Amino acid sequence: MEVTKRIQKLYSMVCTAPKGMSIHIYNMPEYFEHDEMDNTVPHVHTFYEILWFREAGGTHTLDFHQYEVKKNTLLFISPGQVHFFDNPMGCKGVILRFCTDIISGGNRTEDMFIKYGMFNTYDGEPCFTVDEPTANILDIIVGRMLKEQENPEAFGHTDMMLAFAKIFIIQVNRYGLQSVDHKLNEQKPSHRLFIMFRKMVEERHTTMHTVKDYADKLNVSTKTLSNSVIECTGKTPLTFINDRLILEAKRLLHYSNMSGKEVGYYLGFEDPSYFVKFFKRMTGQLPSEYQ
Repeated sequence: MEVTKRIQKLYSMVCTAPKGMSIHIYNMPEYFEHDEMDNTVPHVHTFYEILWFREAGGTHTLDFHQYEVKKNTLLFISPGQVHFFDNPMGCKGVILRFCTDIISGGNRTEDMFIKYGMFNTYDGEPCFTVDEPTANILDIIVGRMLKEQENPEAFGHTDMMLAFAKIFIIQVNRYGLQSVDHKLNEQKPSHRLFIMFRKMVEERHTTMHTVKDYADKLNVSTKTLSNSVIECTGKTPLTFINDRLILEAKRLLHYSNMSGKEVGYYLGFEDPSYFVKFFKRMTGQLPSEYQ
């Protein structure tokens, strides 16, 4: 799988997807009793993951942001994001994992909004909080998934797991609350355009750095694209693009063995000095100082 190979090439502490079926569900903290990886150490996944914290306590760090673990908080984690627990054995809740081929982001609008509206949301907080009635519904779905997981040879097993997982995610999308109210609506053309932009930035941020590049590829004017991105995020498209570049630069400088020059080339800066100036302007530090 291309995503897995790319991540494993860049980082040393990589958690790879379990072998076998494409969806797995586990209870916390029981899972950590048998996990060989030290989950208090920053690491990167090659799969998608949802962490549902049923009870409050501690913090969870994701891409340099520390989130307070509140009751019924759900974190949506994408391949390539760096995260770690402060106290995994103190967590009570559920881990839901998907291989990247399951969250495929095909042509269906709903699938696109799941992959790029709930996961891959690097421009905002990738977390939701649900109330107790919604949590009770999610508990029922989790129970059905855990039971189904015991019968991997049953007819339609993977389809059943996928159906339950999508119902789980849809419930979170409908009834979950976020600290910043930028919930996307798949019926609005401007929101659909933004999702396509976010998808393209995720796939091409190492080769395309200008708003015009993206507008041309999306067959819209730069003004139309700007209005869409500002409406959905409060940011300009250029700010969005630059923030994604800086996030990737920080990950690589902090957690990989790449030099500042290598990071610049990887992110599409042919002139290393321009990458240094760009990083300094965006962060206030030189890449070498940050590293």
